[in-house]
Amino acid sequence: MPLYNHLKEFRAKLGVNQQEMGALVGTSRQTISQIERGDYSPSVTLALKIASTCGVKVEDIFEYISDEGDSKDE
Repeated sequence: MPLYNHLKEFRAKLGVNQQEMGALVGTSRQTISQIERGDYSPSVTLALKIASTCGVKVEDIFEYISDEGDSKDE
């Protein structure tokens, strides 16, 4: 279940490193790193916290693409 994200780009816009982003959303630097690499899919709660911190919608940061290559809109 591929979940793609643009967290690194949004984090850069905020001007914070992984450690600072983790502190802002209540998680560790390691978790932020794993999310950015695509090795970890955050819980709905964490995804909402991340989006809120970045001032955007969850779907602006996270995108689900099915195994068949269909976008999140289908």
